[in-house]
Amino acid sequence: MPLTRRAVMRGGVAAAAAWPLLAACGESRTLVLYSGRSESLVDPIIQQFGQASGLDVRIKYAGTPALASTLLEEGDATPADVFFAQDPGGLGAVESLLSPLPESLLSRVPAWARSPQGFWTGISGRARVVVYNTDRLGPADLPDDLWGFTDPTWRGRLGWAPTNASFQTMVTGMRAMWGADRTREWLVAMHANETTIYPSNSPIVTATAAGEIDAGLVNHYYLHRFLAEEGDTFAARNYHLPGGGPGSLVMVAGVGILKSAANQPAAERLVDFLLSAAGQQYFADTTHEYPLVEGMNASRLLTPLADINKPAIALSDLADLEGTQAMLRQAGVLP
Repeated sequence: MPLTRRAVMRGGVAAAAAWPLLAACGESRTLVLYSGRSESLVDPIIQQFGQASGLDVRIKYAGTPALASTLLEEGDATPADVFFAQDPGGLGAVESLLSPLPESLLSRVPAWARSPQGFWTGISGRARVVVYNTDRLGPADLPDDLWGFTDPTWRGRLGWAPTNASFQTMVTGMRAMWGADRTREWLVAMHANETTIYPSNSPIVTATAAGEIDAGLVNHYYLHRFLAEEGDTFAARNYHLPGGGPGSLVMVAGVGILKSAANQPAAERLVDFLLSAAGQQYFADTTHEYPLVEGMNASRLLTPLADINKPAIALSDLADLEGTQAMLRQAGVLP
């Protein structure tokens, strides 16, 4: 997981206009970002920030659970200034290492989308959905909630990504809502139903459209990336489970600043930029996620958040990724 240079070292006109005090204050021009969000999704907006700020942004890309573990191992010695996590579980797992964010940043997003203690803030919203093959299924053929997929009629027809941070966060939500026994029962039943394992969300969407599987458990925005590239003939669509529960969880990708950050002012500038109109519009238009700042519009192609039967669970209850990973191993879902 090497650090990668992703931003220019010279600021230019944009940097001078956006943050004119950067050079004058003698502040360090290097910012270290640990990103649990994939490079293909967020690198363009991080590049834009680097060009506008004149900062040399150095990025370590890896999975959110892996980076959370790295941060816990490194502790105060970590070189990271900012942690950009795929889900609130990763942020909650390292909350003891994070510094409270300024109220001026926290107040931009709704209370449900940020840490109750102010240690992190959501940047974009992401809904759990079922992606299904439109040549084989319609909404009427799909169950109302996740328990329906444990029926033997779904044997060998489904896909999931157990190592994915969002999947693990969903299972953490199950544990909070259903309890350990019921969650373990669901995992064992899905495993017995020969649910196909994929490394991440994108291959699940690809396999669904290709007919390798009939449906899969993913985040909503992956489908929209395929639709944007291949058009309406792409043979997959999203289904929001009408019965709600953890399968309808709406999570956030979010950021926190490390207490040990060597460049706290620049770290706050990055958070400010991601919550700006430019940052929010990027996530709405380019990654097809839900913007969180009031006044910013989500894509008209997305189901409005108000129309999703979201479970009543606080994002702060999704932090125990280690407990979830242990349960996945016990159920035979992870090695």
